[in-house]
Amino acid sequence: MVWTVLPFYFVQNSVILMANHEVIIIGAGIAGLSCAHYLTRYGITPLVLEAADAVGGRVRTDRVDGFLLDRGFQILLTAYPEAPRLLNYNALALKSFRSGALIRKDNNFSVISDPFKEPSQLFKTLFSSVGSLSDKLKVLKLSNEVSKESTESFFDDPATDTLTYLHNYGWSDEMITDFFKPFFGGVFLENELKTSANFFRFVFKQFYLGEAVIPAGGMQAIPEQLAAKLPPGTVQLNTTVHKVEGKKVHLADGKVLTANKIVVATDVHRADILLGRDLKRDYNVTTCTYFAAGRSPLKEKMLALNPNRMSAVHNLCVPSDIAPTYAPKGQALVSVSTQGMRLFDEKKLTDHIVQELTGWFGDEVKTWQHLRTYHIPEALLKYPADAPAPKLKISEHLYECGDHTSYPSLNAAMATGRAVADMIAGI
Repeated sequence: MVWTVLPFYFVQNSVILMANHEVIIIGAGIAGLSCAHYLTRYGITPLVLEAADAVGGRVRTDRVDGFLLDRGFQILLTAYPEAPRLLNYNALALKSFRSGALIRKDNNFSVISDPFKEPSQLFKTLFSSVGSLSDKLKVLKLSNEVSKESTESFFDDPATDTLTYLHNYGWSDEMITDFFKPFFGGVFLENELKTSANFFRFVFKQFYLGEAVIPAGGMQAIPEQLAAKLPPGTVQLNTTVHKVEGKKVHLADGKVLTANKIVVATDVHRADILLGRDLKRDYNVTTCTYFAAGRSPLKEKMLALNPNRMSAVHNLCVPSDIAPTYAPKGQALVSVSTQGMRLFDEKKLTDHIVQELTGWFGDEVKTWQHLRTYHIPEALLKYPADAPAPKLKISEHLYECGDHTSYPSLNAAMATGRAVADMIAGI
């Protein structure tokens, strides 16, 4: 790489990086792009530095043999309060899962759906083998309660862990084991439901009020849409920040940029390094395994849950059933999620998944082609009941945003990006 040094500028492949900027944002994930979007709206044009070859951070999609593989199973909840502020849902061509889930129990699938969204499924849901009638009525009761709460009120309430909350609410052990643990364990990426009940209530509301969707072009279409709205040249890819020192941003190639305000919008591990923090972090771990199949193994466009969390298959879905663009014509994409696997052996896991699913769907599973496995040991920062309050302003010139500063979701990434932009702009 050849740099030509001019007064106050560095020139790289016709992209000009000024030596001094009003705001530099480190990281072009959802939080960093959201912050840049709002700053631009306020008349401040930031420079966004991204180490990777594309925007998105943890929200990335790979193209493999005509399939769209999101890096870990991910969805967007349309009811997130921050998302409509930023995203053009129509342009994303969002495709919806059916509400509820398929529960694998007694060698068969039972349907749990939302009768408010699908009245025709009321009878099937009420008389499914999952939970008692009292359990299902409590689901309707909680739906009504959370629909009236604001986002702020969820996180201002005293908290306990989700499992304790579910027991205190009165759900049976069967309902917790067969539905809540596999469903929200998949959301939280942890099987014991130690995540804060405040976050559980917030997420429960989003599922109740909106849809679970994926964009036709893969989850990376979301950050790509955010980046496309920014002025040309705002985002600089393949640019690694080595350290932050005062108002200086040191790049890995030795160049130094300065800014009146610096925003660290990376993942938490990288943020700790840049901000000089030596903290012990606990993460929830997930592994996503993708297969190419000749046809979908599911009869419903729903997430399939396995209450047996000792198995290799925790959650299964067929993204191409939801968005056909996820697979070449005439094929299906099968996604299998496994939580908590810290000691990872790809071949053993793949073999175990095939063996288990052969028991579910028959010998046809043995013809599936393994496409790729994403093992993500730092998928989400744990969010217990005693999680500290967000701290977005570190000093007069240094800020931090990202879901790790708040609660683990795309909504929090967007919200903290907006909050930091508001602070910088004095809104």
